[in-house]
Amino acid sequence: MTEVFVTSFYHFKEIIQVNSLRTKSLEYCTNINLLGTILISKEGFNGSISGEKASILKYFDWLQRELNLNFQIAERARWNKSNQAPFRRMRVKIKREIVALGREDIKPFEKAGNSVKPSEWNNLILNPDVTIIDTRNEYEIEIGSFPNAVNPKTKTFREFPDFVKNISIENKSKPIAMFCTGGIRCEKAAALMIEMGFEDVNQLEGGILNYIEEINDKDNLWQGECFVFDDRVAVDNELSDGNYIQCHACRNPLALNEIESEDYIEGISCPKCIDKISEDRLRRFKERQKQIDLAKKRGEKHIGKIIK
Repeated sequence: MTEVFVTSFYHFKEIIQVNSLRTKSLEYCTNINLLGTILISKEGFNGSISGEKASILKYFDWLQRELNLNFQIAERARWNKSNQAPFRRMRVKIKREIVALGREDIKPFEKAGNSVKPSEWNNLILNPDVTIIDTRNEYEIEIGSFPNAVNPKTKTFREFPDFVKNISIENKSKPIAMFCTGGIRCEKAAALMIEMGFEDVNQLEGGILNYIEEINDKDNLWQGECFVFDDRVAVDNELSDGNYIQCHACRNPLALNEIESEDYIEGISCPKCIDKISEDRLRRFKERQKQIDLAKKRGEKHIGKIIK
């Protein structure tokens, strides 16, 4: 059986011909049977794709030539094996930002924090003078984080600037250590914090996934599982599929006890959203799940639009 690889990659770079790159990328990826999502904007690209490793490498080589990049995308990308393709189709989208902070004026390719290698990360965050900030959203943080990390309590990354505004001015000279899943949010968040006057901003190179891959169990300070944005939902300390599933109504990760709740109905509701779903949305979720179940019986995949 052919091995399926899942890879996440991004790069902040000024891109002028975004429409042309979108069209060419979609055609190229479709022709070599890749699945996943790639976002393209004037500030760079950000993608998660799956397929045969040789096909992914072909696309990376093509993208490097197309954008005249002076580094190997494959060497910076995060690679994982999966039991099956975690994506249902191939999509390439044009966005205002490749990670939605709501601040198009913040350009990480112009201002950047200090990149900290996983091998140096423990020493940084064990320093009591360092403020550790988890830049991810609350639903991601609830299933795992680094000890003593500040939870900004954001529902979306767009709320992060408001969190930064509320940090007391005397803390702007103190060292900051930030992390996220794969590094991209940290780069944008670091550029924002530098713009707002913070003097010593540090970010975990390659994010949590790179740290888990590089650091052995004995020295690994990560606690819990790491939420990922595909059908795996979460990965553990060995980057294997985790113990969570995702509610397809509210997109939150669910533990075993939540799955066993009477409020959990596959594809329709869970204990976290049962009291928040309108009758109209509940009806649409039920219809969508009905179509998914019918597709399964026919041995097909349902690739209809995910209702948010």
